Amino acid sequence: MITQIPPIIPPAPKVRAKDLPGWRLLLQFSRNTVSTLPNYAFDELISRRRILGFDSLLLSDPDGVRHVLTTAMEKYKRLVSTRRILAPLGNYGLFLAAGSQWRRQRRMLAPVFTAANVGTLLPHFVAAATGLVNRLNGSTRANLALAFQEATLEAVLRALFPLPDSEQRGRIAAMVRYYLSGPGRPNILDGFARTEQSFAFASRRRRRFLQAWSDTINVIVASRQSSPASAGHGDLLDLLIAVRDSESGEALSEVEVRDQCATMLVAGYETTARLLFWATYLLTLDAAEQNRLRDELAAYPPERVSKLDDLLNWPRLRQTLLEALRLYPPVAYIAREAIADDVVAGEPVRPGTQVWISPWVIHRHRKFWNHPTAFMPDRFVGKPSPWTSGDAFLPFGAGPRICIGATFAMAEAQIMLATLLSRFKIALDDSRPVLPVATVATAPSHEPLFQLERA
Repeated sequence: MITQIPPIIPPAPKVRAKDLPGWRLLLQFSRNTVSTLPNYAFDELISRRRILGFDSLLLSDPDGVRHVLTTAMEKYKRLVSTRRILAPLGNYGLFLAAGSQWRRQRRMLAPVFTAANVGTLLPHFVAAATGLVNRLNGSTRANLALAFQEATLEAVLRALFPLPDSEQRGRIAAMVRYYLSGPGRPNILDGFARTEQSFAFASRRRRRFLQAWSDTINVIVASRQSSPASAGHGDLLDLLIAVRDSESGEALSEVEVRDQCATMLVAGYETTARLLFWATYLLTLDAAEQNRLRDELAAYPPERVSKLDDLLNWPRLRQTLLEALRLYPPVAYIAREAIADDVVAGEPVRPGTQVWISPWVIHRHRKFWNHPTAFMPDRFVGKPSPWTSGDAFLPFGAGPRICIGATFAMAEAQIMLATLLSRFKIALDDSRPVLPVATVATAPSHEPLFQLERA
C-alpha cells in the first residue's frame, strides 16, 4: 500500500462563515486585513458589497484584474487611505506617483532595474548575507525576524549607497519598525477620509515621522553626493543621479531622488525581510523540504555565485520563495477607486466605487490552486517568473505598475536564504502557531525564537 503524505497546512486566520457587519469589519480590518474574509470570497470571482455608504467590489477574476490594473487603469486611482498611510515613506516616489508623473518616473527608472544592473549588486547581497550568518555564529537560538530585518537593511543600504555607520543603520531600522507598527497602521478614519488632509488630528504622528524620515534620508543622500562612489563600487544612487528622461533629457529632481531612495529602502528591506521570515518558518514545518534545499545548496554553494544566472542552480530554493510569496503575499490588498464609468467582469462600476484586488484571496482561491492553503513548493516547478504570466499570482502586483524591483528582491532573498541554510539547520523553539497580520506589510503575529544547528 502507498501511504499518501498529507499536505502541510501552515497557520492562517480563521475564514469567517459570513460577512462581518460594517463597523466590526472596519475595526477588524484596521487590526489585520486578512482576518475579515468570508468563506465565499475564496469561491467567487467577484462580489459586491456596500459598507457604511461605500460601494465596493472584491475582484478575483484574472481578466477583471488585468482590466482594472492594465487596460482601463486610467479610469481608476489609488484610494486616499493608501496615500495617507504610505506617503510619509516616499511621497514622490514611483510607488505613489500617478498620471504623467508616474509615466515619466517609470520610463526613467526601468533601465535602473535591468537584470544587468541587478547583477552588479550581487556582491552587496553576498556581503550582507555573510554578515547575517557571522552574527548568528555561536548562537543556538535566534530571533530571525529581527535578524532578517538587520540583514536586508544592510543589503539595500549597500546597494543604494556606501554603507552608513552602525548608528545610522540602527536609527533607520528603528524608524521603519516604529512607523509600520504604529503610525503607519491603517485606522478607521483613513477609510472615511476624502482627502489626505481630512482628520488632520489623526495624522500628527505621520507628519512628525515624515519630517524625521526625510531629514534622515537627506543626510545620507547628501553625504553620498558630496563623496562620489569609488570606481567599481556600483550603487543605485549613482544610477538614479545619472538617469535621464529619454523624451525630455531631464534628470530626477533632488526630491524625487530622495523619495526613490526612501521607497527602495522600505520596499527592499521590509518586504524582503518578511519574505525570508515566512519562507524560513515554512521550512521549519517541512523538514524534508529543508533537507532537499540543503542538498541543492551543497551541489552549488553560495560562495560560487558571481552573476545573476548562477542563481538558476537553485530552482527548489526559488520555488520555496515563490510559495512563501503565494501563502503570505507582502501586500494583502491592491485597492483602486473608479473615477469613470466602467464594466468589470460583467459588473457595472460607477465613479466612487472601490475595487479591492486581494493577492491573499487570489493566492488561496479554490478555483485557481490545488490544495490552496497547503505549502507545496513543487507547484512552481518550471515557472521561474510566474508573476509575469498574468494568471492568479500577484506577489508584486500586476500590469504596468508591477513592482519594478522584483528581480532585485528575488536575488536578494535567494542569496540570503541560501547562505543561511548552507550554514544552519533551522527549527522552531516555540510551539505557538505564527499567524500573519497584514496591515502595511504581512508580518508575523509574534516573533518566535528559532533553533540553530550547524549544518
